[in-house]
Amino acid sequence: MDDRGVTPPVDTRSGGFGLFMAKAAGVLVLLVLAGLIAAWGVQRYVADRLTPDPTTIARASLEGLREQNRLSAFAARYVAVVTSRQSQLGFSTERTLIMPGMVRYEVDLGKLRQQDVRWDAGDHVLTVTLPPLEIDGPQVDMAAIREYGSGGVLTTFTDAEQRLDAANRTAGQVELMRQARGPAPMKLARDATRRAVERSFAMPLRAAGVDATVKVRYADEAGDDERWDTTRTVQEVLGNGG
Repeated sequence: MDDRGVTPPVDTRSGGFGLFMAKAAGVLVLLVLAGLIAAWGVQRYVADRLTPDPTTIARASLEGLREQNRLSAFAARYVAVVTSRQSQLGFSTERTLIMPGMVRYEVDLGKLRQQDVRWDAGDHVLTVTLPPLEIDGPQVDMAAIREYGSGGVLTTFTDAEQRLDAANRTAGQVELMRQARGPAPMKLARDATRRAVERSFAMPLRAAGVDATVKVRYADEAGDDERWDTTRTVQEVLGNGG
């Protein structure tokens, strides 16, 4: 019998197995991609929800400071020594007053506005512009006041002593305020207040894990036209942006 015209059977089992493995590999790749996309989505969600936003934290600190109304981070005690003289009908007399008093340096936190706080996302710097420093006082220590006089005819027969004492007390309060406004105490008061406000903003940021530098200045040191910078994403704010 002639077998030349008969086609031998073809074994299709190896080809079918290869096609099955190719499909399985394709499904596996899709599953891996789907897993990666899901993980990326979860990571973004967690980052959006749990990553601290410096501007949000700073706003909360700002509201907390506003509720304090006034901040007094520095106080100083001064002593005024003044002398008044009076002459009348050829007679003269004088009175000297020693007046101690306490002066407090304050900032009205109720005047703080959102535009007074600026977040620089690039340099991680939070800048706070405070209203001008105010002086409260003087609070005179009445029990510690000392008055001395030369006496004489005028103090005996007229009310010169009372007038001189009144003039001295007015002049004493003016002198206390003059001392309080001196360059040295004003610098000490500004620096103490600056440090107190810096801590008020820096501590919440540090507790939230935000690496930031807080700088505080006064309205008379720089313009107060700053604005919140909210154009950066959370990743850019924290330095994690690609």
